[in-house]
Amino acid sequence: MTVNNKPATGEVIELGCASFTLPGQTESGDMYVVKQFDDGMLVGVVDGLGHGGEAAAAAKAAVYVLEKYAHESVISLLRRSHEALKTTRGVVMSIASFNTMENTMTWLSVGNVEGVLLRADRTTVPNREIILLRGGVVGYQLPQPFAVMHSVAKGDTLIFATDGIRSGFYDMLPLPDAPQRAADKICMQLSKKNDDALVLVVKYLGKKLP
Repeated sequence: MTVNNKPATGEVIELGCASFTLPGQTESGDMYVVKQFDDGMLVGVVDGLGHGGEAAAAAKAAVYVLEKYAHESVISLLRRSHEALKTTRGVVMSIASFNTMENTMTWLSVGNVEGVLLRADRTTVPNREIILLRGGVVGYQLPQPFAVMHSVAKGDTLIFATDGIRSGFYDMLPLPDAPQRAADKICMQLSKKNDDALVLVVKYLGKKLP
């Protein structure tokens, strides 16, 4: 198994990512986006339908739209992506927008990119939130958009994983606190190995005081 890591850090988040490309393919259709804007940060994972170059092309088109309009609402981003991808295979995606002024995160999903928000304070009730997966394909068949907002605190961790990772991954392993180590562990131990796979782990740090 080949794991490709792209760790990064920023003012708002600490990031870890690990991915697996299906053997025999030169490109993965699983990609992620991380884009900072005034008072916030957009993060997300997109999965182009199928494998290979056409899946990668659809994913790249989605990432381009998400990065260009990252400051907009997640519903606006979904609609823009849908219009832009109508000539492609389409993608499934989960995206989340952090607002550092209000310490909130708004997320939505179309398709089967699983997402979980794990609370740093384990006494919080509930101590985790699971993203609502809505059937559809961005660029082909879009469901009625449905976004949910949650409050977030420093240290809360968001994880997105494509369907190349076993469903319910967040219940299967004790995870390290460091995002990159967590991403590596999920990808190495829970990837199905018969599909592209990508795990994005985002720890919320909040906005640094001047």
